[in-house]
Amino acid sequence: MKKAILIIIAVLAIDQISKIWIKTNFMLGEEIYVFDWFRIHFIENNGAAWGAEIGGRTGKLILTLFRLFAIVGIGYWLRTSLQKKAHHLLIVSIALIFAGALGNILDSVFYGVIFDHSNYQLATLFSENPYGSVFHGKVVDMLYFPMYNGVFPAWMPKVGGQHFTFFNAIFNVADSAITIGVMILIFFGNKIFPKENA
Repeated sequence: MKKAILIIIAVLAIDQISKIWIKTNFMLGEEIYVFDWFRIHFIENNGAAWGAEIGGRTGKLILTLFRLFAIVGIGYWLRTSLQKKAHHLLIVSIALIFAGALGNILDSVFYGVIFDHSNYQLATLFSENPYGSVFHGKVVDMLYFPMYNGVFPAWMPKVGGQHFTFFNAIFNVADSAITIGVMILIFFGNKIFPKENA
């Protein structure tokens, strides 16, 4: 239990501190190079994977409510796993997934009412003119690893000659926690979920 709580608190703290720092120190679209293959690049999205649009305000509300139900389910999974004294890797992975999901939910639920917009200005925390409403906040992303830039070979259908970047996603600490948690489940599944002898 202590390990799970510490993981959740640590991930949430790093995630929210980094997002608040980005919101109050970067304008939307602003970027700094750390290395050629790693940049801090501030974007916001409605919370769907890869920044996909999800049907306006109604779609955003549905997604946020779905995530709230999902976090309850993940919390229940964590609690029952702790009660059953499940493998420690399972506890770590669920705690990471829970913390990551909760981190992005906080953006979606509250950021619209505590920040003003970041277009051509630095956002203000606890602004008197917030950019949105409860359940309609945008998720802050900033970690960008464009490890390779190239051009698709001319012989490839439809994309031949077009520029591409690997790795193209921009994400945040919460997304990283979810990804690491899922990867633990995938790579250590046989250890976490041993098959019972017939």
